[in-house]
Amino acid sequence: MDTKVIQEVMTETQEGRMVFPEVVRRLSSAGVESYFVDFIAGVETVYGGDGETHTASMTLKPAPVAAVFSGDEVVAAIRGAQTDTVRYPEFVRLSTAAGVAGYWAFLTGKKVIYFGRKGEMHVEEFPKQV
Repeated sequence: MDTKVIQEVMTETQEGRMVFPEVVRRLSSAGVESYFVDFIAGVETVYGGDGETHTASMTLKPAPVAAVFSGDEVVAAIRGAQTDTVRYPEFVRLSTAAGVAGYWAFLTGKKVIYFGRKGEMHVEEFPKQV
């Protein structure tokens, strides 16, 4: 995996300068198969198809995760990100307020699984254009 590209993508995303399709394209080209974002610990871990991993602390500090998971609010945050009316810093704020403790994006599987603090989850398939 190309850790330089991975770190650039993490930084640009957390600064709100990158949209999801570009994240997928750049991370995939860097050899990333999936990535996990842990809002409680404030870390991101990327996984390569070769078993290699890379973990980094988030520079964007998420707010505390709400105790109640709201699937409707999670979907609203996702739709905002998909239409580029919400960039990542706002997406993180909306997601944690909706009870998202973390999510796992499967680039090769083209889906993201969002997790709540009590094991709740929402599975979102990538939009067709990604």
